[in-house]
Amino acid sequence: MSTAGRTDPAGLEYTPSAEFHVTGGDGLRDIGLCFIGDGFVAGYGDPKALGWVSRVVGRTDTTDAELTSYNLGVRGSSSADTMNRWRVECPPRWAGRSERRLVVATGAEDVAQGITTARSRLNLANVLDEASSTGIATFVVGPTPTLDAEVNDQLLVLKAAQADVCQRREVTFVDCFTPLVTHDQWQSDLAAGDTHHPGQAGYGLIAWLVLNGGWQQWLRLQE
Repeated sequence: MSTAGRTDPAGLEYTPSAEFHVTGGDGLRDIGLCFIGDGFVAGYGDPKALGWVSRVVGRTDTTDAELTSYNLGVRGSSSADTMNRWRVECPPRWAGRSERRLVVATGAEDVAQGITTARSRLNLANVLDEASSTGIATFVVGPTPTLDAEVNDQLLVLKAAQADVCQRREVTFVDCFTPLVTHDQWQSDLAAGDTHHPGQAGYGLIAWLVLNGGWQQWLRLQE
């Protein structure tokens, strides 16, 4: 049964994520892929300066497509900042591309800045709904745990809210919190840094979760 026309608990009308429009003909598909979010998207704390984004792009099979990716992560960017930034920063990167894709990853800064879960939920919903209405396919990567139990309690609630927003819109959501919260290597990586951002090993773990969370299928690079 179609989900179009139902109402999100935040009061928004919504439709499922944009349908994929795969370019036909003999030429390769031309995909513009934007990653937007906070310092985790930017790869802050990784001595290799790769983060999870470059690791994911580097392992993406592009045999049947031309993929141009842009990392638009900004350290300190909240979901509200992301909601406003993507409208300005992504369109120039998509110019001339036949397929537009948007990866959103926010959350940690919302907790740090005291943004309510309801507001965070609304900000994400606004991004997904606006993207869907303009033919842009979306993919969401959830927040990761810290070594602070109180912060983790808030992140857990936020993760559940993000997952629900995505489920209602048929948008792929990657849960990074649940598999990492008790992961020894993740915890060791955080302990060696600022207790919030991982290093090389931790970003590799996030990349693995994304790549195994429906990534190739979402890009329609693998059936």
